[in-house]
Amino acid sequence: MRVHYTTRTYWGRILNASLCKFFILRALCDGPAHGYDLIRRVARVTDGFCVPTEGTIYPVLREFLECGCVTCHREVVNGRTRKVYRMTAKGRRAYRAGVEVWAKGLCCVRRVVGRRG
Repeated sequence: MRVHYTTRTYWGRILNASLCKFFILRALCDGPAHGYDLIRRVARVTDGFCVPTEGTIYPVLREFLECGCVTCHREVVNGRTRKVYRMTAKGRRAYRAGVEVWAKGLCCVRRVVGRRG
């Protein structure tokens, strides 16, 4: 398969993939949520720029569970059992670390983009 580096789609996917975990943590800052609600929160907070799929969000949530950044409990909503995820203190520390790194990275991107070649 050929990679089309000249397309916005390619670069958008690269950016979304690298930001997805950060945005999921950000969405959990607003409180506990099940997977579908997290997808909607990420889409809302990014103005639709990043809309994770179920195939993206659940593996990330499993990683966060394994490392202790989130907890999960089952809850019955309208007769359906859902997994509800809640950020832990470690998750809040991870989010703050991400904020620091992304803020620094964005400054660099702005500086480099300002010097278009």
